[in-house]
Amino acid sequence: MSKKGTVAKVALGAAAVVAVAGNMACDLAIKRPDPLKEKEPETREVYIKRAQTRERNNRNFYNCEPEDLSLKAINGDNMRAWFLPAEKESKRFVICVHGYKCNGPDEFSHMAPFYHNDLGYNYLLPDLTAHGRSEGDYIGFGAPDAKNILLWVDYLINRFGNDIEIILHGISMGAATVMNCNEMSPPDQVKIIIEDCGFTSATEVMNLKLKDMIGFKFLPAVKVGSLFSKLKAGYFFEESNPLKNMNKAKNPILFVHGDQDQVVPFEHGKRLYEACKVEKDCLWVENTAHAFSYYNAKDEYEAKIKAFIAKHMDK
Repeated sequence: MSKKGTVAKVALGAAAVVAVAGNMACDLAIKRPDPLKEKEPETREVYIKRAQTRERNNRNFYNCEPEDLSLKAINGDNMRAWFLPAEKESKRFVICVHGYKCNGPDEFSHMAPFYHNDLGYNYLLPDLTAHGRSEGDYIGFGAPDAKNILLWVDYLINRFGNDIEIILHGISMGAATVMNCNEMSPPDQVKIIIEDCGFTSATEVMNLKLKDMIGFKFLPAVKVGSLFSKLKAGYFFEESNPLKNMNKAKNPILFVHGDQDQVVPFEHGKRLYEACKVEKDCLWVENTAHAFSYYNAKDEYEAKIKAFIAKHMDK
């Protein structure tokens, strides 16, 4: 075989490897987990305790008899949400958006006593597509998710009136989702954004996940995975890029991040904060892993939200 033939064969083989790796990376990242597949038992004490806390919080939340809502996603999938009306009539609402492979109550039932009981807000917990009770085969990583959350915003406006005020609060992938919403010129009823441990871009976080899988970052496989995502799920990873689009942010943003986050590194939170040109504040929580800021610094977290609301909504 000629030298050119050998080079071509090697190049073709390398391309095939990248394509296979990209397809695998895509499926591992965005395909809805099989609910019948047994999970590895959790051995980390902090996560075992959080699971027990979530179970108690969920029971308390469901005991309040929230309303079961449904809405069609932009792709036609049926989305579900729990809605807990304020005990006294209120024009203030908070939509809390969960993270990757979680669901509304598991992620946010622990904040119901704060938002619903203490602040007296209406409380909406949607399940993103391919999560919880919502339909869908592929996870959106904040791209189609942002458009779907804005459908929930429209639902609240249509049901409760143009004079309502809405907070969007997200954790992890949900944080990226609400930042994306804020960069899509949301309705004026959306007043502030609270993002907790959100990522700078889906591409960056996918590269980190791939490193966890194979031991090193391999951006070409992520780029190919993005192509497969477009074919299978209808979006490129690059479409979820809160950092790149931060110049389009409309409403004030409160940034929260734990300084020991190993899933979405603390650096992501700092870069997002630095890039933000609208009114902003931050809460950096020491000795705290991914999505544990409220558990580890409840009083500081609540005080920061109250101050942010007072500054930007209680004028």
